Amino acid sequence: MQLSVKRRKVEFNPDSSRVIARFLYMGDERSTIIVRSILELSDSQVMEKLNQILRRYSRRHRNISKIFERHFLLLENLFKKMELDPESVDSNRKYLIGSYFTMEYSIEAAAFFNPSIVESPDQMGVLPGEKRVILSFRATGEGHLSSIVFRSGLLDHEGNFIMDPVGNMLAEAERVKRHRYNKMQFLEDLHELQEYDSSVPPESVLAPLGEEFTYGELESCIKAAVKKFGTPLEKEAAFNQIMWLASSHYEIEFTLDSSICERVIFPISSTEQRGIEDARFVRYEEGGKVSFYGTYTAYDGISTMPKLIETENFYQFKVMPLHGSIAKNKGMAIFPRKINGKYAMLCRMDGRNNYIAFSDNITIWNEARLIQTPRYSWELIQVGNCGSPIETDEGWLVITHGVGPMREYVLGALLLDLDNPEIEIGRLDKPLLQTNEEERDGYVPNVVYSCGAMIHNEDLVLPYAVSDYASTYCTVNLNELLTELKRPK
Repeated sequence: MQLSVKRRKVEFNPDSSRVIARFLYMGDERSTIIVRSILELSDSQVMEKLNQILRRYSRRHRNISKIFERHFLLLENLFKKMELDPESVDSNRKYLIGSYFTMEYSIEAAAFFNPSIVESPDQMGVLPGEKRVILSFRATGEGHLSSIVFRSGLLDHEGNFIMDPVGNMLAEAERVKRHRYNKMQFLEDLHELQEYDSSVPPESVLAPLGEEFTYGELESCIKAAVKKFGTPLEKEAAFNQIMWLASSHYEIEFTLDSSICERVIFPISSTEQRGIEDARFVRYEEGGKVSFYGTYTAYDGISTMPKLIETENFYQFKVMPLHGSIAKNKGMAIFPRKINGKYAMLCRMDGRNNYIAFSDNITIWNEARLIQTPRYSWELIQVGNCGSPIETDEGWLVITHGVGPMREYVLGALLLDLDNPEIEIGRLDKPLLQTNEEERDGYVPNVVYSCGAMIHNEDLVLPYAVSDYASTYCTVNLNELLTELKRPK
């Protein structure tokens, strides 16, 4: 049976006007010249130049003077070399100096793609048949640097999406809080890193630390270890690996006056300095408590690290790396609840096939079982999930992607047993969705891709990316889809 897919006339396009203010450093020599030049200006000259900058940028950024001050404070090491006491600098000069070490970055200039959708934690005031939702996207700007951004809105009783106004006063996290580490777990995580240099025993390096420690305590410990072990290149690499792992844990918090569509989760740790890719968000429920998990891929320019992001309200987020022998490659997706007392996750640990994993700890994954291999012509290169499984009365509905000839990405579907999702009930033998003529061209041609769908009333609501450039969504009658999945092939 040919399934009816209803493409909706809603587009989520990249918007180059959405910018954030990033710290810009130009090296010690040039930076010293800039700072000294501003210190030599008269008070009236400082005020004149600062007013010009504020007129041009205060409407583009929330509290731009606070951003300038924060970037001024990031010059602490430079000030030490200059033998300059930053407290001796008046406020206007601080703001002006900070402005020279600030640049605008257009977060969506290149692409706006790979969406997921979840039910919003705020459902106050919605009418019967309606649902307030949050969509996440991978936004890509200059240098192909990716971040996580959001849109919010309402699905009406017919599945039409009414988007909330999208503001341009973008907000990065107001507070970044480092994690407290458990030494035993941290050592286990270090030993799982195959590239870790065993000539520098981590137990010896971390010996001065207590059973729990902070990021700052670890930094002091590493400085002491450098004096003890010296710094030949191989040992320096080992020390860097310890700090690299530590930097992958953090918590962030946005201000209450920022709307969801203004919040940007921009790369923070060294593990993700070249981008945050393909977040798969899911509404997770356990013991009556609802939270939201997202799995994503952190990229540092050389290697990738799968990470987990957790939130209850989309204001505060906790970020943790995923560990274990199968925590590798892209495309991990958490089930929305435990199965037989264990966390469950889909993954593609070998890059070609779909696996399922179970664990007692949501951040540690060591065992996986194969559940799907490429079977049809449109998926012979690889299969993978397109977001977390969706619970239905008939089984776990999994939207999949397949890659076939001409590296064309299409979407399929898989139905797994509710009690034992290692058992396949059925799968589509034809693509559920592939690019039409209007969708074929983009940053990466011939691609449709999703990072998460949901059920609304009688339909599957499926947001998807169009050729890695923009995004849209479609709806599919759920009963028709499940009937086709159960049909003997």
